Amino acid sequence: MVCYGKIKKIPKRGYKYGKIILIVEDDRSVSEMMSNYLKKEGYDLLHAFEGEEAIQKFKNKKFDLIILDIMLPKLDGLEVMKQIRESSSIPILIVSAKDTDVEKALGLELGADDYLSKPFSIIEFSARVKAALRRVNYSKDENNVIVFHYMDLTVDTKNFSVWKNEEKIQLTAKEFEILKLFLSHPNNVFTKSQIYQNVWHDDYFSDENAINVHVRRLREKIEEIPSNPKYITTIWGIGYKLGE
Repeated sequence: MVCYGKIKKIPKRGYKYGKIILIVEDDRSVSEMMSNYLKKEGYDLLHAFEGEEAIQKFKNKKFDLIILDIMLPKLDGLEVMKQIRESSSIPILIVSAKDTDVEKALGLELGADDYLSKPFSIIEFSARVKAALRRVNYSKDENNVIVFHYMDLTVDTKNFSVWKNEEKIQLTAKEFEILKLFLSHPNNVFTKSQIYQNVWHDDYFSDENAINVHVRRLREKIEEIPSNPKYITTIWGIGYKLGE
């Protein structure tokens, strides 16, 4: 059963307004390039040039997005992300010269929302930043506050919180949006392409690995037996659906 909560008016606003981004990049020329573009787009920015500095700034200020390089001095980006994920589901966009499938899978495994390989075009960079931030705006732009109840799960779309019985479950931004997508369309079967387009809000780049990793991580958090799922099930040869 899917239940809808009370209607509540929420003021609309653009995705750029008041958004604060932390750029964690030790190459100052790359950091400056990203900064110059994002400033023109209207974002507020802070910089960190090594891992320990990134952790300290994350603890001292609330950000809407972290752009994170992997190869950092003192503390590498994967360890930075691991520590951040212990307490926060803030969107994290990895931007790295390490572009192998293994590195991408590892980044997604540790909780990254997206992975952009260097070198990249400013157009693609812009699209990935906007897609990462759009998740935060979606709930703020909705006029209806919706709470889903499905089997043992309760999903509050206003507060981005998920509960299973009495236990709160910490999801990343993309895991939350994937779960919300299925709860919003309980009778639909979604292909990987449709999941990518609905959650990443971008054209599908045939990156099946990203979908597979996020669905598997989501199952590990909400399912009793992830290998025998009852919430998000596989329709072989097609995609995924809600329920058995």
